[in-house]
Amino acid sequence: MSGPLLFWLAGSALIGLGVYGITVNRHPLRKLLALNLLGSGVFLLFGVIARRGAAAGLGGDPVPQALVITGIVVAFSATAIAIALLSQLQSKAGRTSLDDEPPDEEDRS
Repeated sequence: MSGPLLFWLAGSALIGLGVYGITVNRHPLRKLLALNLLGSGVFLLFGVIARRGAAAGLGGDPVPQALVITGIVVAFSATAIAIALLSQLQSKAGRTSLDDEPPDEEDRS
């Protein structure tokens, strides 16, 4: 098994797990983590695309590399903002979901 194929499989697995986590989990923090997992898979696939051009003797393609670096920075800052918003929602409402029903007393402990 070649290196790029292994990275393609790992990136595809991360994307699949991220999509599964987003669709199955109801908790916002778990959805956020699944979204980060999905983004990591996309970044890995972009890195493989950039490496493929370099392996063909074309030189490293700087566009996918720049997209990956920018995407990592944006994903980190968006995650930090989302966690801050979830923290504020937890402190103000006592829960992190936006359901109509208040949580049970047993769930708060």
